Amino acid sequence: MSNSALILDLAADLRPVRRRSMAREALLLLGLAVVEALLIVALGLLRPDMARMAGSPPFLWKIASLALLAGITCTTALRSFSPPDSPRRGLVVALGAVGVEMLAGGFLASAADTHRGIFVRLAPAHGLLCAVSIIVLALPLLAALTLAMRRAAPVHHRASALAAGLAAGTSGALVFTLCCPMNDPLYIVVWYAAGCTAVAALSRWLLPRHFQL
Repeated sequence: MSNSALILDLAADLRPVRRRSMAREALLLLGLAVVEALLIVALGLLRPDMARMAGSPPFLWKIASLALLAGITCTTALRSFSPPDSPRRGLVVALGAVGVEMLAGGFLASAADTHRGIFVRLAPAHGLLCAVSIIVLALPLLAALTLAMRRAAPVHHRASALAAGLAAGTSGALVFTLCCPMNDPLYIVVWYAAGCTAVAALSRWLLPRHFQL
């Protein structure tokens, strides 16, 4: 059998593969986030003072910071799923954005917040609930990113997995702002970071296992 005939014989049973689209994957993530937001509203979990707080500096800082981080990390993760791209630069940019946002948040803390004790400001019982809620909201987004990663051909498996976890975590945290009643920047930085870090750690541990030879 000639080489051409052998190649044709081997390729006879192959099925065409749908071309990957970053735009389609991004729309899927956005759709999942919108569905989660609608469920929060439908279940009556929207923060009761939303109308009054929506234009306040702490709330605007919280939602703008998370929207920026979600945009950076989601773009970084989706781009890193293609062979030529590495997520390291995007992760460094995200880390820099976190530093700037934390600095900005420090200026937004009210006098009433700064005069309270650290333990009172952190409210551990409530904070743990917030962190767990962020993890729960992030899991469907992480599942979608995992599917996108498995359909693609990432070269930097561990870094891409970390980027996917951060993307899911920050996106879940962004959705969670709709029902979180806390405004203290210290509380938000600590507990939102805890939820996002937990999702990133889970992704970093779990996803690379699917790409081991």
